[in-house]
Amino acid sequence: MKEPVGTTGLLFNEPLLWEKGKKGRSAFSLPRRDVEKHAVDEKLSGNGPDFPDLSEVDLVRHYIRLSQWNFSVDSGMYPLGSCTMKYNPKTNERQSAQPGFAQAHPLLPESLSQGVLKLMFELEQYLTEITGLDAATLQPAAGAHGELTGMLLFYVYLKSKGTPRSKILVPDTAHGTNPASASLCGYRSIPVKSNVRGVLSAQAVKELMDEDTAGIMVTNPNTLGLFEENIKAVSDIVHAKGGLVYCDGANMNAVMGIVNMGDLGVDVLHLNLHKTFSSPHGGGGPGAGPVCVGKHLEPFLPVPRVIKQKGKYILSEDFPESIGKVHAFYGNVGVMIRAYSYILSLGAEGLKKASQLAVLNAAYIKDNLKGTFHLPYNRPCMHECVFSDKFQEPYKVTTLDIVKRLMDYGFHPPTIYFPLVVPGAIMIEPTETESKEDIDLFIDALKAIAREARENPELLRAAPQKTKRRRLDETAAARKPCLRG
Repeated sequence: MKEPVGTTGLLFNEPLLWEKGKKGRSAFSLPRRDVEKHAVDEKLSGNGPDFPDLSEVDLVRHYIRLSQWNFSVDSGMYPLGSCTMKYNPKTNERQSAQPGFAQAHPLLPESLSQGVLKLMFELEQYLTEITGLDAATLQPAAGAHGELTGMLLFYVYLKSKGTPRSKILVPDTAHGTNPASASLCGYRSIPVKSNVRGVLSAQAVKELMDEDTAGIMVTNPNTLGLFEENIKAVSDIVHAKGGLVYCDGANMNAVMGIVNMGDLGVDVLHLNLHKTFSSPHGGGGPGAGPVCVGKHLEPFLPVPRVIKQKGKYILSEDFPESIGKVHAFYGNVGVMIRAYSYILSLGAEGLKKASQLAVLNAAYIKDNLKGTFHLPYNRPCMHECVFSDKFQEPYKVTTLDIVKRLMDYGFHPPTIYFPLVVPGAIMIEPTETESKEDIDLFIDALKAIAREARENPELLRAAPQKTKRRRLDETAAARKPCLRG
């Protein structure tokens, strides 16, 4: 292959700030006091926090050095399957940093918040148009929070019909957080096995769906990167028994602008604005998981809701059947601004094109690697493809070895050992933002690693070699974590 992306370089060690500080150093000069000095009652002040004394250069170098240890979507390809870690256009960051947005306080009166409220109102309209559903809430702060909100909507809707239920169907190709979200609402998860094609069969759902089952939670496209081709038949079966269909929209990156979820029979759908619609993702930062619903579930959406009344936008609590609040204030508005900017920047055709390119890139990787790594489902994929380490097993090389070695070639590892239906899974999602040239480098790296597995398997078992830290003892790290760094 060509020269790999990964290399060695000047990497600094960095101690803890408490080890670095020296008494009397300061990185900040307080402004001149314009009031008389007064002593603070020690009962109120107590002992201050144990902050180290640091100079400006100490502080700046500390964070710059830490940043050099990190890998991000701004530094390279981030092919995490089912996580959509794509490059985020900087124009959306610029819009979210506009002073009128960034400096708006959540306690400002509505009269001084018309711009933000209008943006939120219109973003809801855009999301319902994109999904083919009728109404939306922007409150949920992440995908799993959206799932929980969806399950709460299931619960109150069925209770209002006088038919409370205790079970929920969850396919083995659904996202792993689905059963937990259902359990928080008192539902017992019933697993549904996918068929030999890697998708749900209508017959399997029909055998499990009964009058005590609230409905089904599907991920479409599913975690194998396959479109649930029987979803309409599945929805009809669930609806015939009085249940509801929840769709995990975390993989919307493959179908936005192409698939109308309402036409498929979906009643509730969450979206990850921090994945599909361009926002920073990961690291514990803010996200947004709006929930879109059919007309029959609109009365139950969280409050307050943004409505337009007499030419002004207001936050209304006047929805007596609502499940109530699911987030303080109204949610992570900065993420909403980025998503709004992304949608307006691309427009309808641009969003559709993004989906098409995401699918094309994944299909290109699948076709180029299917002879190198085992492909459990050799059929058209959507935005991601799933391989396994079956071809490398004779050399005692595992999926973990493969992706650790990939780090030496300068690529962030893809998702591994998920979905659980594929032993030794390697789940790759290139997203639409990667160029053919970068994807070819990624493919070449994996092909080189497959050759190394045959010719020098010890090299893979000792990988990574070029990173700041070598391979960790993952069992010890999980059982006895070192939290000091």
